[in-house]
Amino acid sequence: MIPQVHLHSLCLLILYLTTGYSQEGKFSGPLKPMTFPIFEGQEPSQIIFQFKANPPAVTFELTGETDNIFMIEQDGLLYYTRALDREARSTHNLQVAALDASGAIVEGPVPITIEVKDINDNRPTFLQSKYEGSVRQNSRPGKPFLYVNATDLDDPATPNAQLYYQIVIQLPMINNIMYFQINNKTGGISLTREGAKELDPDKNPSYNLVVSVKDMGGQSENSFSDTTSVDIIVTENIWKAPEPVEMVENSTDPHPIKITQVRWNDPGAQYSLVDKEKWLRFPFSIDQEGDIYVTQPLDREEKDAYVFYAVAKDEYGEALSYPLTIRVKVKDINDNPPTCPSPVSVFEVQENERLGSSIGTLTAHDRDEENTANSFLTYSIVEQTPKLPMDGLFLIENFSGMLQLAKRSLKKQDTPQYNLTVAVSDKDFKTLCSVQINVIDINDQIPIFEKSDYGNLTLAEDTNVGSTILAIQATDADEPFTGSSKILYHIIEGDSEGRLGVDTDPHTNTGHVIIKKPLDFETAAVSNIVFKAENPEPLVFGVTYNESSFAKFTLIVTDVNEAPQFSQHVFQANVSEDVAIGTKVGNVTAKDPEGLDIRFSLRGDTRGWLKIDHVTGEIFSVAPLDREAGNPYRVQVVATEVGGSSLSSVSEFHLTLSDVNDNPPRLAKEYTGLFFCHPPSAPGSLIFEATDDDQQSFRGPHFTFSLASGNLENDWEVSKINGTHARLSTRHTSFEEREYIVLIRINDGGRPPLEGVVSLPVTFCTCVEGRCFRPAGHQAGIPTVGMAVGILLTTLLVIGIILTVVFIRMKKDKGKDNVESTQASEVKPLRS
Repeated sequence: MIPQVHLHSLCLLILYLTTGYSQEGKFSGPLKPMTFPIFEGQEPSQIIFQFKANPPAVTFELTGETDNIFMIEQDGLLYYTRALDREARSTHNLQVAALDASGAIVEGPVPITIEVKDINDNRPTFLQSKYEGSVRQNSRPGKPFLYVNATDLDDPATPNAQLYYQIVIQLPMINNIMYFQINNKTGGISLTREGAKELDPDKNPSYNLVVSVKDMGGQSENSFSDTTSVDIIVTENIWKAPEPVEMVENSTDPHPIKITQVRWNDPGAQYSLVDKEKWLRFPFSIDQEGDIYVTQPLDREEKDAYVFYAVAKDEYGEALSYPLTIRVKVKDINDNPPTCPSPVSVFEVQENERLGSSIGTLTAHDRDEENTANSFLTYSIVEQTPKLPMDGLFLIENFSGMLQLAKRSLKKQDTPQYNLTVAVSDKDFKTLCSVQINVIDINDQIPIFEKSDYGNLTLAEDTNVGSTILAIQATDADEPFTGSSKILYHIIEGDSEGRLGVDTDPHTNTGHVIIKKPLDFETAAVSNIVFKAENPEPLVFGVTYNESSFAKFTLIVTDVNEAPQFSQHVFQANVSEDVAIGTKVGNVTAKDPEGLDIRFSLRGDTRGWLKIDHVTGEIFSVAPLDREAGNPYRVQVVATEVGGSSLSSVSEFHLTLSDVNDNPPRLAKEYTGLFFCHPPSAPGSLIFEATDDDQQSFRGPHFTFSLASGNLENDWEVSKINGTHARLSTRHTSFEEREYIVLIRINDGGRPPLEGVVSLPVTFCTCVEGRCFRPAGHQAGIPTVGMAVGILLTTLLVIGIILTVVFIRMKKDKGKDNVESTQASEVKPLRS
C-alpha cells in the first residue's frame, strides 16, 4: 500500500507534468522574491510554482500567512489546497526557505506574495430596505433631494463593485411621464423637468419608486442586483409671489419699513432684488431672511407703481428657481395744490353775444391721483375788474370751469377787457388763477380779394421747395388785429397733391404762396388754383362768404430733365456667406420721370464680390463671400438714364451675410515666452485661450482640446477649463533643458465641425529669481565682441581723419587772413 502523503505528492507530480508546469523559467525557477496573482474561487490543489535550489539544499520550508491553504513539497512545488476568498484575505504574505539535510536554512527565506484577484461573487445590497423623503413642488430639476445607497463586497477597483442605480417603477405613472430621475452613479434622486412643472400635492400628495442597483456597471447580463422601495411626499411650494403691496406716499414713519416677504423652500438661500426698469433711485432692499423693505419715503407723483423681482440663489450663485414679481402701488395723499393752466388765461367774446353763451373753459390741474377726492377741483369767481357796467357779468360752472355770460351782452365801448380772479380748490388747497376776457368786434364783414384773377404763372418743375411764387391780398373791414379781421387763405381747388401752401402776414394780411412739395411736369403740367379767404372767427348770423372772397391763378409747370428715381434710399438683402457663385443676392428698382431707359451699375464694390444686371437691377455674387471680411457689405448702386443728359442717381445696397462655420479655431494670441523652471520639482501646467473668427452663439464658443499626436501623450496632458480656455500640463519631471513644440488639436463643435492644429512652444530653462535665464550667445544679426571692437576702432579712426582735415583747413585759412592783413597795412596811409 502507498502512503497517503506520497500518493498526494504523486498526484501533484502527475498534474505538474501533464499541465506543462515543468517548463523552465515560466512555472519553475530559482528561489527569489515573487508575486503570484490568483483568482478567488478556483478549484483546490492548483500548482503555483516549482522552486529549485542548489546543493546542499534538499528540501523547502513555507511560513507566513498560509491559513492552512498554501503548501510546499520537499522538491519546492508550491500549491494551494482549497479555493481562495478575496473578501476573507486579499493578500497572503508567505516566506519560502531552502533547507539542507539537517534542517538548516541555506537559502532564503524570500518573500512570496499571493494576490487574490476578485471575481464577481457578491451581490450589491441597499443599506435600507425602504427609503423615505420629501420634495417641494416646482423644485429645481436635477437637484437631488434624496440619496439611496448600496454596498458591494467585491473589489471596488474592479467593475465587480461598480454600481448602477436605476428607477424601475414610478407609482402613480401619469401619462407615461417620469417625474423623477436618479443619478446612475451616486444614487441621487431628483425631479425631471416635467416633474418640476407638474408635481402638485393637491393632485397626488405621494409617490412610490422601486429603485434597482446592479453591479458590473449594469452592463453585463450576469450582473447581480438588488431593489429597494422609496416613498416620496410632495409638499407645497412656498416660493410664491406675495400679494401686491400698497404704500402711502411721503410716509413719515422711520425707514426702512418691512412691506412684504418671500421664502425659499429650504434654509440657506441667498436673496436679492432685481430692478429691471433701472431707475436711478431704487428704494427697496431685501435681507437674507427674505424680508423686503422700503428704504425711503415714496412720492406717487414721481412714480405711482414699482415692479421688481426677488431672486433666490444657492451658495454657488445659481438661481434656485424663477424670479418672483413684486408689485408695489403708491397710494396718493393730497399733497399737491391745484395749478393754473398759465399765468393768465385769455378768452375772447364777441359783443352782442346772447346770455348763457360759452366764453371758454378754464382747466386747472392737480398732480394728485386722478379721479379721486385729492384731485377733484371746484371753481368760483372771486373778483371781476372793472365792474362796468355792473359786477357779476360772468358765471363759472362749479365743476367744469366753463365761463358764461351771466347778466347781459357786452359792448366794446363799455370796456374792451375784463380781468377775473378765479379760485380753484381741492379738498385741502386753494389756488387763485387770473383770467383775461377780451371783448371783440362782431365778425360782420367778409374778406374781399383786391382782384379775382392773378393770371398765369410759369415755373420750372425743379423750382426749389420753400420758394415764394406769388403774393395775394384781401382786406377785411372788421376791427384790425382781431379774429374777425384776420384772414386765412385756403387752396380749395387745383392742388389735390398739396404742393402749394399760403402763409399769411399777421400785420398786412398778405398771403404768400409757397411751394411745399416738388412740382411735377409729368403729373400736373397745368393747374387751375382757386383760393378762399376766411376769418378764424365765425361770421355773424345772416352774413356769408361770396365770390369776393375767392380768387384764382393758373400754374404752368415746364419740363426739366430729371435724374432717375430709386424706389427706396437703401436696399437690403440677407444671404448665407457660403452661397454659390452666380447666386442672385438681391435687386434694386428705379424709374426715370421722363420714361427713359435706365442702366444700372455698382460703385464701391471694393472686394469684387458682386455684379449687377445693367437692365433689370438684379444683383449676383461673382466671388466667394466672407462674413468675417466685412458684414454687412455695403456698395452703391448707380442708375443712369440712357440717352438724354445721362443723369444718374445713387442708392445704397446693404448685403448682410449669415455666418457658416468656415473658420477653424486658433490661438487667441501669440504665446511666446512660456517656460518651466529646470529641473522641475513637480509636474506643472499653464493656461492658454482659443478663439475663431466665426459668429458665436449667445452661449459663446465651446471648443474641445486634445493633443494632436499620440507621441505627446506620455509627456503632456490637455484638459478643458471652459469653452475657450484649456490647461496644458506635464505628466512627469524628466524633461531636458530645451524648447518643446506641443501640437494641440482644437475642435469648435460647429456644423460642420472644424478643427485646427496649433503649436505651443514651451521651454524648460534654468530660472533666476523666477525668470527664465538663457546664456547669451551669438545670434544672427548681432556682432560678436571682436566685430564690435573692430567697428569701434574704425569709427574712431574716421573721426580722427575728419578732425585732422578740418584742423589743416582752418590753419590754411588763418595764414591767408594774415597775408591779406599785411598787404592791407602796407597801402594804408599813416595818420598825422
